[in-house]
Amino acid sequence: MWIGIVMLIVYHLFILYIGWNGWVWLGTVFPHQMLPRYIMIIVLVILAYGLFLGFWQSQIGAFKWIGAVWVAIAYFSVLWLPIMNLVLLLLRWSPISMTTAVFWAGWITVAGLIVTVSVGAYNAYSPVVRSYTIEIDKPVNGPSEMNIVMASDMHFGALSNEGHARRLVERVNALKPDLILLPGDIIDDNLMYYSKTEIPDILKGFQAPVYSSLGNHDRFEDGIDLVDALNQSNLNVLYDESVVLDNGITLVGRRDYSDRPRTELGKLLDEVDHTHPVIVLDHQPYELDAEQKLGTDLVVSGHTHRGQMAPFGLITHRIFENDWGYLRKGQLHSIVSSGFGFWGSPLRIGTRSEIVQIHVKFRSGNDKTTSTTTTEATASTGDGEA
Repeated sequence: MWIGIVMLIVYHLFILYIGWNGWVWLGTVFPHQMLPRYIMIIVLVILAYGLFLGFWQSQIGAFKWIGAVWVAIAYFSVLWLPIMNLVLLLLRWSPISMTTAVFWAGWITVAGLIVTVSVGAYNAYSPVVRSYTIEIDKPVNGPSEMNIVMASDMHFGALSNEGHARRLVERVNALKPDLILLPGDIIDDNLMYYSKTEIPDILKGFQAPVYSSLGNHDRFEDGIDLVDALNQSNLNVLYDESVVLDNGITLVGRRDYSDRPRTELGKLLDEVDHTHPVIVLDHQPYELDAEQKLGTDLVVSGHTHRGQMAPFGLITHRIFENDWGYLRKGQLHSIVSSGFGFWGSPLRIGTRSEIVQIHVKFRSGNDKTTSTTTTEATASTGDGEA
């Protein structure tokens, strides 16, 4: 209880801090008018509380966008306003008048916010394709190479909408995959909202077999079977279960790390044929040691978003042994995606939305990944191509 009260107090002090900076700056822009300042306060209150209205009235997409705008402003304010306030404090000992300094500091802040949001939105809605080539020293029944495409953390909903879903299907199909893997966070908490959009039909457009696992934002809701809803889009959810493909590869899809109780990996792998490749879909990349010891060959994950907005990547890097990209542990290949979508706000600063392409070569004794490359795939923030 006390922690909640303290957090609430801190949050309102933060709102007051932003409001005070805006109030002082607008006083230099409109020195003889109070209306612009009052409008700013009203807008600030709507944004600050709209975030919570989005959780309360989750069926109203407008609240999601209001919350997204507030997250962007709050993120920028935390990083920028203390620096600008310090600069203004030091300028008190300069010949520059404080009115002039505050006037230009405010406009620089507005320009910085616009640039940050523009770059962040471009990074969020313009995915790249990251390619990895790995070798698994086990045989398969068929061709000795396989083109696997993986995407995680789509967070489909009001923000990652139909346009982004079409972008995913088009980009993935263009890579001509043999197999598509979606390791979790397919929807953004709100199954009811997702089901009412065109996204379920759009996802039927994948032109290769799809297998999925669930993430911490793939929420079960009363009245709708989450797994059934996703399977209607041919996503083939593996919920603590496995399937053997025609070429002998075993796919294992795990419940999310937060979805307790979930079956121990050892039990899931007890009856798996380890003479053929074993691929695990595990949304959160927490149990790499166990996966390596139990004979898993490839594990694909997401969840981390690579922090999504700098400097949060420093935190994910400390929490996870592999928070993004490629890591090898013995025979195990771990590949973690920064995600195709986003959470909270459609912004990515220091990260990029991505699709992962994995070229797999079988029956090789080479211990090293032979290449890691990145290719650009641009897209507009709307429904069409750039």
